[in-house]
Amino acid sequence: MDSTTRTSNLPGTTGAPGTGDTPGTSSTPANPDAATTLAAIDPKRAFILEVIQPGLAGLMDGSVSSLAPLFAAALSTRNSHTAFIVGMATAVGAAISMAFSEALSDDGKLSGRGNPVLRGGVCGAMTFVGAAGHALPFLIPSFHIAMTIAIAIVIVELFVIAWVRHRYMETPLGKAAIQIIIGGVIVFIAGILIGKS
Repeated sequence: MDSTTRTSNLPGTTGAPGTGDTPGTSSTPANPDAATTLAAIDPKRAFILEVIQPGLAGLMDGSVSSLAPLFAAALSTRNSHTAFIVGMATAVGAAISMAFSEALSDDGKLSGRGNPVLRGGVCGAMTFVGAAGHALPFLIPSFHIAMTIAIAIVIVELFVIAWVRHRYMETPLGKAAIQIIIGGVIVFIAGILIGKS
C-alpha cells in the first residue's frame, strides 16, 4: 500500500487520492450564519428578533426607567424648565447606552438576531422616544399643565408597550398591560418619593 492510499484511509481525513485536497478539510462551502439562515427560513421571526424585540426593549427602558429621574426633578423643583433638562438628558444618555449595549452584546451570527448595527440603532431610537415623550410637555411654562400632560403621555406609552407585546410576542393583552403598569407604577412612586424627600 503506497503512502497516498494510507493517508486517504486515515480517520478524520477527507482528501481524495490525487486531488490535492488537504487531509482533514472539506471543499464544501461554510454554512451561512444563523441570522441569514433564519431570515431565509422564517422572515417574520427574523424581523421580530432584529427590529421588534430591540425596539420594544428600548421603548420599555426609555418609558419606564426615565420616570424616576424626571418626576423626582419635577416634584423637587416644581420648575418646568429644570424638569425638561433632566428629562432630555436622561433620554439622550439612555438612548446612547441602550444602543451600544444592544449592538455590542450580540453580533447575531450565532443567535440569529440579525445585524447588530440595525438592532442597536432601533433600540437606541426607541429608548429616546420613550424617555423624551413624557419630557417634552415640560416645555410648557405652567408646571401643573405640563405635569398633567406628562402623566397622560406615560399612560399612553405603557399601553402602547402592552399592545406591541400582545401583537408581536403573543402575550395576552391583559397580562401585558398589568405587567408593564406594575413596573411603571413602581418606578413612578420611586420618583415621587425621591422628589418629595
